Amino acid sequence: MDLPTVTEQWNTGVTEVTLGATQAEGGTRSTTVTIGGERTVPYMAMDGQVGNRPLVAMDVLDVEPVNWPDPLLAQYRDVVGDPGAWARKCVEEWGADLVCIKLEGVAKDRGDKSPEEAVAVVRSVAEAVGVPLIVWGSEDWEKDNVVMPKVSEALEGENALLGVVTGDNYKTLTAVCIADGHALIALAPLDINIAKQVNILVSDMGFPLERIVMYQTTGALGYGIEYAYSIQERERLAALGGDKMMAMPVICDVGYEAWRSKEAKTATEESPAWGDQEERGILWEGTTAAALLQAGCDIVRMRHPEAVASVKRLIDELSAAQTAGA
Repeated sequence: MDLPTVTEQWNTGVTEVTLGATQAEGGTRSTTVTIGGERTVPYMAMDGQVGNRPLVAMDVLDVEPVNWPDPLLAQYRDVVGDPGAWARKCVEEWGADLVCIKLEGVAKDRGDKSPEEAVAVVRSVAEAVGVPLIVWGSEDWEKDNVVMPKVSEALEGENALLGVVTGDNYKTLTAVCIADGHALIALAPLDINIAKQVNILVSDMGFPLERIVMYQTTGALGYGIEYAYSIQERERLAALGGDKMMAMPVICDVGYEAWRSKEAKTATEESPAWGDQEERGILWEGTTAAALLQAGCDIVRMRHPEAVASVKRLIDELSAAQTAGA
């Protein structure tokens, strides 16, 4: 007997957010990207619009990485002292859709770099690549409140994605992003109610909902990935159910979380039964990204180029399947 096709239609969904600005739009980017736009649960094209293709952002640090496992650091040894060259490698050699500048060195206990030093790093990356930019503060809130306004001003007109803001520290960065025309990353722990509250606080300052990207503490394979998945799943269902304060695209910090797990950090010699460390770490990062993409993530931040390549292949395959199944 023939089985009927069962579908579930939704009237609302995830907001679209565009990042980057070309010269015609007042910026200097060679490309722009748009995320979000989903009107169904992830990869269910028979139920509705699957939205824009997920993207991969690669990290560029403003200081030499500390505590990176050797197989990961080896990919970057020739560029760790030059953020512009680092960014070019990510884009031109490894195909990053966006570059995420992580201002680690701004924090008082990690370099205490000045606003002028941070701006110099951001400008060097902006001049080196044409993809849209993400600038992620140090999460030393006192320093970020001094540094990020200068960074925002330096990127005025570029429509960058800046972050992060929390329920306790959102006013300064929200105000400068309004003034300089940037999008904003709203951070919350793995708690859907806190995430919603941060979005409400930001929007109450007059910040447009279509320029907010949500970030909840990601978790890696073996370290809370199931809970992270369930939070993203609940956010998507809330968006599809009409909750405008939960209808923003999502970014996940996959590279950081995956490569600090013991499975990625432990050398081959220490645990030979676990197999080769580099292969293990690549799989840990790629598998974490794959799970979160299927939960509804729109941008994954990654680090190892081979993990990036595998995830981009997965996105290609999923996108082709959606086209065939639509």
